[in-house]
Amino acid sequence: MSNELKQKDITDSVMGRLTELKAEGLELPSNYSPQNALKSAYFALQKVKTNKNDGNKPALEVASLSSVANALLDMVIQGLSPAKTQCYFICRKDYSTNQFEIDMNRSYFGTQAVIKRLKDVDDIWAEVVHEGDKFEIESKNGRLIVKDFEPSFANLDNPIIGTYAVVKMADGEMIYTVMTKKQIDQSWSHAKTNKVQKEFPEEMAKRTVINRAAKNIINTSGDSDLLVESINDTTSNEYENSRDERKDVTPAEPTKIDSILAPETEEESIDDNSREEVPANAE
Repeated sequence: MSNELKQKDITDSVMGRLTELKAEGLELPSNYSPQNALKSAYFALQKVKTNKNDGNKPALEVASLSSVANALLDMVIQGLSPAKTQCYFICRKDYSTNQFEIDMNRSYFGTQAVIKRLKDVDDIWAEVVHEGDKFEIESKNGRLIVKDFEPSFANLDNPIIGTYAVVKMADGEMIYTVMTKKQIDQSWSHAKTNKVQKEFPEEMAKRTVINRAAKNIINTSGDSDLLVESINDTTSNEYENSRDERKDVTPAEPTKIDSILAPETEEESIDDNSREEVPANAE
């Protein structure tokens, strides 16, 4: 099967399933075009390869079609686009099935965009604290807040000593999350790969603290369960042993995605409950 046929089949299946989900109440951002996002995603996927140990092969030639479809469905459910650097794709090998699979991961910008979609959230951002910066925290009404933060241009090249995130709720409440560098490193130690953390430590530190800050907001929100589940699943894509039983974003009953991908052999099917995560060629 050619890549062109794969693209048409998977795009049609994702759009078909998305239509069903929108009829069930899923809301996408008003300025979001899933068709354009899918086009840019396939352009991005053409550049993704397996890691060197697996031959550095083009991902679209070896990855299961179902994993590609589910990664793209996760992307459109969350209203993300690779063209805006809100998400990216990695190819990894599931050694329990000996099958290559595609995962969609959010960038720092993607996580910001997704959290802002939650009805109770007005804004979310993060800052990095460098050695030499003035940074003070305190407790207010029993909750930790950042009392003072004075960064300095002269300190931007100094080692990172911590980071913090602020979630501004729709009612004006400011919720702070603070992480030390030790806590950041501990979180990164569970990642499948630290390649991106080493190359872009500031952006990844912000992304890590935002993910932590968003966790309670997401799981206590009144937004669509499908959106919340997709956000959580994408976050967990990055970490070893982070999913006890990852739920597929497609239902158990046959859908357009299932029927189009039915020609895959039994050996190519995915059993998420027995999935063993391994590092891929990118974060």
